[in-house]
Amino acid sequence: MKTAVFFITVLLNALSTGFFFAWSVSVILGTKKIGHVMYLETMQNINREILNPVFFIVFFGSLISLVISTYLQFNNKTVFVLVLASTIIYLFGTFGVTAFGNVHLNNELEALNITNLNLMELKGFRTYYESAWNHFHSIRTISSMVSFILLLISIFIQKTF
Repeated sequence: MKTAVFFITVLLNALSTGFFFAWSVSVILGTKKIGHVMYLETMQNINREILNPVFFIVFFGSLISLVISTYLQFNNKTVFVLVLASTIIYLFGTFGVTAFGNVHLNNELEALNITNLNLMELKGFRTYYESAWNHFHSIRTISSMVSFILLLISIFIQKTF
């Protein structure tokens, strides 16, 4: 059971990390090239569609399985510390930043009636939103990568010792 849970943890964390990384190297680059109205409408639609069972399983499942895996690794101090560090980084750097940074901005965007804004208001909101959102996204992407790397190191240590 311990091995299966840890496998699921690594898999979910890899999927989460891959999702954030892929977003950074594709969606962000693509949305930088479109106009203000299209950008804001696109982000509104993406923010609505991301709220789906598959994303929730990966995003929340990573955190839940990390917590369980931390508990299950208690008998190996080195692996326990690595998995605990991975869990803490994911909790605060990925999950926390998403919940209190990106989601907060997404809620602001959702409440925005784009059709009622003039060009200066559209530009101003986009600049504010895009800059803050991408900043938070960078933090959660790096945190997710570090969390994943710590899991990989813990696998190596388990197999070596």
